[in-house]
Amino acid sequence: MPRSIARVLTLLELLQSGGVRTVAELADRLDVDERTVRRYVGHLIDLDVPVESVRGRYGGYRLASGHRMPPLMLNDDEALAVLLGLVLGRRAGFMTATGTASETAAGKVRRVLPERLRRRLDAVLDSLAFTDRPAEPAVPETAVLLAIADAVRHHRKISIRYTAADGRRSERTLHPYGLVAHSGRWYVTGVDPAIGEDRTFRLDRIADARSLPGSFEPPAGLDPAERVLSGLATAPYRYEVTLRIQGTAEQIRTRLPASVAVVEELPAASSVEEETERWYRVEMRVDRLDWLPAVLASLDRPFVIERPDELRGLVAALAARLASSALPPQDSGSRA
Repeated sequence: MPRSIARVLTLLELLQSGGVRTVAELADRLDVDERTVRRYVGHLIDLDVPVESVRGRYGGYRLASGHRMPPLMLNDDEALAVLLGLVLGRRAGFMTATGTASETAAGKVRRVLPERLRRRLDAVLDSLAFTDRPAEPAVPETAVLLAIADAVRHHRKISIRYTAADGRRSERTLHPYGLVAHSGRWYVTGVDPAIGEDRTFRLDRIADARSLPGSFEPPAGLDPAERVLSGLATAPYRYEVTLRIQGTAEQIRTRLPASVAVVEELPAASSVEEETERWYRVEMRVDRLDWLPAVLASLDRPFVIERPDELRGLVAALAARLASSALPPQDSGSRA
């Protein structure tokens, strides 16, 4: 591609990013003089691209609002980024109920790519392997996701029709603070003004969401992701587990993330303990205990089980199996 054409296309991309671009700024970005910038703008106008000239101290060039621009032009890096983003987003569950949209979008991107680039990107996608196996994603309705996102952005109250895990249906009013994507699921967190309590709802269980009159002011310094993770870690389950683990918070979090456990540092019992690794209280609420002994063993840190008693038995059983497996093999054919 001739250098002048490439620079005209770069100029179009700069203008498509929005706002007014000064002639000096464009000249610097394109590495040309201001007279050449004006000539390139003339080329775009000849192609019916609606470039407007803005006069004044902060004047320059911009694109007319509301105009539909020509198809996107992607270089190698941009095309790879788009396709990988679509693949990873679909795998992670970050899509809506129209789940085929990511596939059709990827197909459209591939169809308009030059053959050389398409073969190279296909080679990347065909050779890509994943080490994790995420759970089946729970996808929300597109209309629900967009309505809640708009309410979050403009601090509007919403009404939702929600189906709980046990099948109970209800209609709620919510002051939504934020949307959070976690482990293949979408959540909205906010406050229920009827009871004055924070609530978190899964978007795939919301059948309808609509804005209500009025607005609200979210709390300062709010972190929606932290609220969702904390809510998941403290939700009511069959077993309440309390442990004390010696080490660092980072070591504990490698096996027990924030969505699973609440980790709190305990005060040092003596000056000697202050100079060594500290003890942490770990609290969890889980439906099953059978996975915990292996996780605690993989931490390879001293720990004490405070509750429940059933966990002690499972840890002892795992220790016995490991000890048995470490014994030397018996030669059944040998004789004394």
